[in-house]
Amino acid sequence: MEKDNTYVPEETGVFPSEVPLDALPKTRWQRSWPVIACGAGLFSDGYLQSVIGSVNTILAAIYGAEFKNSPQRKNVASIAFVGTVVGQLTFGILSDYWSRKWSLIISTCIMIVFSALSAGSYGAHGTLGGMLAALTAYRFLVGIGIGGEYPAGSVAASEGTAELKPGHRNRWFVFATNFMIDMGFAIGTLVPMIVVLITTERHLRAAWRISLGIAVIPPIILLAFRSQLKEPEEYNRQKMTKYPYSLIIRFYWKRLLIISTIWFIYDFLAYSFGIYSSSWLYFIIGDTYPLWINFGWATVINCFYIPGAFIGAFLSDWIGPKNCLIVGVLAQGIVGFIMTGIYSYLNTAQHVAGFVVVYGIFLALGEVGPGDNIGLIASKTSATAVRGQYYGIAAATGKIGAFVGTYIFPYIIADAGSDVIKQGQYPFYLSSSLCIFSAIIAFLFLPKITQDTIEAEDARFRSYLEANGYDTSTMGSNSPSHK
Repeated sequence: MEKDNTYVPEETGVFPSEVPLDALPKTRWQRSWPVIACGAGLFSDGYLQSVIGSVNTILAAIYGAEFKNSPQRKNVASIAFVGTVVGQLTFGILSDYWSRKWSLIISTCIMIVFSALSAGSYGAHGTLGGMLAALTAYRFLVGIGIGGEYPAGSVAASEGTAELKPGHRNRWFVFATNFMIDMGFAIGTLVPMIVVLITTERHLRAAWRISLGIAVIPPIILLAFRSQLKEPEEYNRQKMTKYPYSLIIRFYWKRLLIISTIWFIYDFLAYSFGIYSSSWLYFIIGDTYPLWINFGWATVINCFYIPGAFIGAFLSDWIGPKNCLIVGVLAQGIVGFIMTGIYSYLNTAQHVAGFVVVYGIFLALGEVGPGDNIGLIASKTSATAVRGQYYGIAAATGKIGAFVGTYIFPYIIADAGSDVIKQGQYPFYLSSSLCIFSAIIAFLFLPKITQDTIEAEDARFRSYLEANGYDTSTMGSNSPSHK
């Protein structure tokens, strides 16, 4: 493509705002790799949230009643969600006010450091309580790094897709974000299975530390790629110096509330079911099987996330994110109700394969719907200037749902008393009802998302600001106020 004489020289990395994003003089690789590099850090989110379920199972096998009765036991599984919320809100502000790239690099470094420290957790005098306290603290801090991936990485990935060919933009965002989370979920149970096979159950103390320590590798690899990133072009064009929050809140609060509610419900279900899947299988299979078999079945279950995310990525382009979300979550609710009806049949070691298949379909449909599309919708229903904060609030609300879910699911199960069948049915009754509710509010209140929504939303937001007296000439990295 010939360069227009109005372009600022390439070495500045700046182009005039009237040039369409998909017409910038870049190769296909130059357009694609930043999307992948920005979003792929969410693999660590999936891995770290998944692996802790297996780590808890290992710790229960090592320490028995002492671990099960420990007050820190629940915190180990769920405290990373609290850190993630802090990271999402903090880095949401930083990525808007300061830089997408450097916010992302800082969050990556935090993940590397505290993933390593989590693997080496050790309490004073070698006590279990001290070790769990250390592990809890490190997982809170690694959660902050994970949180930064959402408003910095996912938002930058979304903005990068605006430079891709129309008709393919949604799928590449999904492949770079939710698909990577789901890969992390699957690998997060596969790794403990392999490690336990290698170390044997005589060395479980080494197995759980190795499983956590492997989480250091992906962010180290990503750090090398991310150091070469540039700020997304749309971010350069739309960045603000002063935020008229009264106008912003008035413009976006209703939309943000709906998206946050759907994300809350999705994470409430997805992370709670993911973390407890290995425990449920342990109840069904019993303790007569080796631990690695328990993890193997959990891996099979988590692998169902992947085809769900893959199918949903293409559907999101073909029928639109809103319709894809509604179809997926409705189907998930129906399957959940079916599962409650046949749970007594599935709740046996002889039929564990049937349990895995039906449960796996339930999880896969969640990825087809909100898994793939809620982040996509959040990233494209707000203007670039406020996207980090908007996305961070929505994602943080989702993680609060995950945190709440991991805490109350044991109570939901306990409410069934000693009836093992009801212990399995109650969570699915609740989840299926919430799925139907999500579909209804999505149908009624979510806006339609097109391939060009990012640029269209920026234009809509600018018009609104101008109509309310805000000077939009100050927006953009090349405005006088940014120089």
